[in-house]
Amino acid sequence: MTVHFIGAGPGAPDLITLRGRDLIAASPVCLYAGSLVPAALLEYCPPGARIINTAPLSLDAIMAEIIAAHAAGHDVARLHSGDLSVWSAMGEQLRRLRALDIPYDITPGVPSFAAAAAALGTELTLPGVAQSVVLTRVSGRATSMPPGETLAAFAATGATLAIHLSIHVLDHVLAELAPHYGADCPVAVVWRASWPDQRIVRATLATLETALATEMERTALILVGRTIGATAFEESRLYAGDYDRRFRPLGTTPRFPEVK
Repeated sequence: MTVHFIGAGPGAPDLITLRGRDLIAASPVCLYAGSLVPAALLEYCPPGARIINTAPLSLDAIMAEIIAAHAAGHDVARLHSGDLSVWSAMGEQLRRLRALDIPYDITPGVPSFAAAAAALGTELTLPGVAQSVVLTRVSGRATSMPPGETLAAFAATGATLAIHLSIHVLDHVLAELAPHYGADCPVAVVWRASWPDQRIVRATLATLETALATEMERTALILVGRTIGATAFEESRLYAGDYDRRFRPLGTTPRFPEVK
């Protein structure tokens, strides 16, 4: 018996990995976060599977379901939205599983910031513009931010910011970022990236509040930085015709021997 933690992706059911799909199909028990995981993924569950929406459950209740499945020798498909490496509440479940000596494995998923960037048709790291992406959020009722992890501190680096779960305090976000990026800095808000009702708003830090004609839910992602929609940037040296690299050696004394 194994508990399979599976990143269900950002929303579109066909953005789950093949491994994740196959693990769902092979597991007699499926625990899924119903508030964000698309119901279409449940169609992969085998006939007669026990399917539980964990959205209204406490951690103790979730663990009780897993312990019951373990006692019965049934694999569990544990579906979380996006990717499990950030803001998934997986860590606390793993800690309990280790204490109970219940086996588990982890299958990554497509994260929401990647789906949002795809929807925008943009690369978040561009030569000469930004080479780092910071995934962050503001303090909330469920989880506070450590003192050193402020929007202003991250903005001071000039990196592209992917700000999650913060649209409800947009005025605070804008006030923290504008002094570092400038009022004309591009920003995009993507709500429910890859879902059928996906919505995108493009603006600048100065115009975003006006551009958001209606309020978006907390699941909206805010992307900020000079890479958003940029067209004036250097081309990567990786594919430059005069760039000597391992798979395209140049000259009489290439840096790397030719790869056969």
